[in-house]
Formats: sequence, C-alpha cells, structure tokens
Amino acid sequence: MTTNLLDTPAAVRFLSCEPLLGPIDLSINKAVAYLWLGTLMTILLGIVLMRVRLRVNPDRRQTIGEQIYEIAQTQVAEQGLPSKAIGRWFPYVASLMLFIFVVNLLGFIPLPLSDEKFHLFGLTLPTLGVYAATSSLSVTLALALLTFIFTHVEGIRFNGPIRYFRSWIPEVPKAILPLIVPIEVLSQLMRLISLSVRLYANMLAGHILILTMIGLVFIIHTAPWRFFGLPAAFIFYIFEVVIVVTIQAFIFAALSAIYIGSAIEPEH
Repeated sequence: MTTNLLDTPAAVRFLSCEPLLGPIDLSINKAVAYLWLGTLMTILLGIVLMRVRLRVNPDRRQTIGEQIYEIAQTQVAEQGLPSKAIGRWFPYVASLMLFIFVVNLLGFIPLPLSDEKFHLFGLTLPTLGVYAATSSLSVTLALALLTFIFTHVEGIRFNGPIRYFRSWIPEVPKAILPLIVPIEVLSQLMRLISLSVRLYANMLAGHILILTMIGLVFIIHTAPWRFFGLPAAFIFYIFEVVIVVTIQAFIFAALSAIYIGSAIEPEH
C-alpha cells in the first residue's frame, strides 16, 4: 500500500497557501493584503512628499509634506513626549499617524481585492469593493499593543522597574491600597482597549452607516423617502473621508505619544 505525500495534511496546507503556526492561522487574508498595500503607499507617500526634489521655495507637493511633518512634530510629538524623548519616538508616532491615515483612506476606495469574482467577455475579474483594515479589531489591537509595549519598556528604561511601577500608585492611605492598586493596574490595561476599540469602532460604524443608507434605496419604495438613501450615503462618505479618517489617525498617534511620555516622566 503506497501513500501519496500530497495527500498529507501538511502538504495540503502548503499547496493551498494556508500556513499554520500551531493553532494560529497565518494565511494571507483581506486585512493583511490591505495592510501590505497601506505600508507600500505610506512609504511612497513619505518619499514623494518629503524626500524627492526638495526646494528652497516649496511647491504644493512639498508644502503638503511640510504641513504633515509640522502637525506630527508640534501637535503630536511635542504635546505628548518630553523633550528628551522626542528624538527617539518622533519617527514612531509620525509613522503611526501617516500609516493609519493611509489605511483608513484605503478603506473608502473601491479596490479589486475582494474574494468575489464576475465574468466579463469571457474573463474572470475581481469585484471592486471597499474594506478598511482598521475596521478589524485584530488589526487595531495589534497597533495598540505596539504602543502598550513601548510605553512600559520606556517607563522601565528611564525610571527603573521599582520607581516606574510605584508611580502607578497615587499617594493615598495604606488602608485603601488593596482597592487602589487593582484599579490602577486595570486603568493601564484599559489604555490598550481604548486605543484599539476607538479606532475599530469608528471605522466599522462609518462603513455600516454608509451601507445602511444605500440599503434603504432597496428597502423603502415610497417616494420621496426612497430618494434620500443615496444622497445621505454620499454625505456620510464625504464626512468619513474628510474628517473621520484624519481625526482617528491623529488621535491614535497623539494618545500613543501621551502614553509613552507619561511613562517616561510619571506624574506621581
């Protein structure tokens, strides 16, 4: 009796491009594809706006790049980080702001990255669709986890473990320390949740709201209400692209800078 090696589970997983690391599925899904695309676009955007053909008298392209740099420096880094840490952590918070902005924006651009296909003139083509990687909680949680780890690593590096963890506890009577200590530890964990859930919920809600308005066109058949769906969807779409995309990227980067800065120079 002979056994075909291609029939083994490992070979099947390899040929189907579904790599596994124990129970963890490492296959490339839609969120990963959008993150790769967002990474590439962020790098290209930074190079084009801030590195290519810089002039003494800046043109519009260079002016936009300088404005982004100034916002990242003055409104994000300098507001949250102590002066001694800006040189080290400005590249991180600036890259984080630009990356989240690009990924958020890609979520409102129809791209042929959908699993669904359609046939046209004998060709099988991917369906255009919109999808925001930041509307996936696993993506925003991973981004928040980076800030969470960097925060405590820097706090320990600058202050030492004893002084840093002691700074979590306010000056209160010793009798209520058993109540205060768990609350303070929980507040540190809540930073991780607030960072990830805020971005995830805002992006997911924006897409659901737009799709709901479009869906009303097919649900409501009574005039004039049936004609309100598409205009409302367009208004929400513009609002999300112009305001929410930018604000959420700014808030995430600003809070990351504040958390890292508060760990380096604790208040207590």
